[in-house]
Amino acid sequence: MGLGMARRYLARGCKVGVLDLLLRDEARESLDIAARKGGSSWQFQMADITSVSELNAAVSALVEAAGRPDMAINSAGILINKTVAEMQPEEFHRLINVNLNGSLNFSAAVLPHMRAGSRLALVASLAGHTSNYGYAAYGASKFGVMGLAWALRYEYESLGVHISCICPPEVETPMVTSESQSGNAISLALKKTAGCMQADEACDQIVAGLDAGKWMIIPGVAGKLTAFAMRHMPGIFNWYMQHSISKLMHKLGKPALQ
Repeated sequence: MGLGMARRYLARGCKVGVLDLLLRDEARESLDIAARKGGSSWQFQMADITSVSELNAAVSALVEAAGRPDMAINSAGILINKTVAEMQPEEFHRLINVNLNGSLNFSAAVLPHMRAGSRLALVASLAGHTSNYGYAAYGASKFGVMGLAWALRYEYESLGVHISCICPPEVETPMVTSESQSGNAISLALKKTAGCMQADEACDQIVAGLDAGKWMIIPGVAGKLTAFAMRHMPGIFNWYMQHSISKLMHKLGKPALQ
């Protein structure tokens, strides 16, 4: 999704800075095509989202080369689909370090360079509203990103820097493809509740939400309805989830606690 958003802004004629651990040749080619279409340019800086020093240096280099950002989007994230019983503590800690601590690191690196009228957007997830079976680590990290975005909204909106929190449902990306091959069976069945969006459709709706200056951006009708149900009908939503989990456990022959 980060690549998809970068391509859209390049096609509009915006200068784009890309931060990542690496950038594959096919991604570079895709960005070049979008840049030619928009008569724009892009730069890449290698950085680890979990390294404060690397991130600060990379952001400073981009600012020096292209100027202060009007928009900064953090879409870096990883996923573990395991129950607490299946997961090692180190796996939980790593996911929190990338998804939540990384969001803080990115925010702290870019905000000093942002002017009034600019916007910082953090990609959380629909899992930040509802979580899921097998999402102890991922759900906790995305709830945390949402909490961070709320706090930044309180701290920076009065200074003229706007904050957006992006909470997509499942989107067809390489990360989700990998999850479908090894994720918890109950979790994967429950995720069908909010459906799976195509990446292009999700990116179009996210960018439209950013254009409109929205605070909370949830692409897709099913995602919006799921978040609404969790917020306004939590008892019913919990009953539905528990009922669905019980049926799936019975179907899959999962043993009860002794």
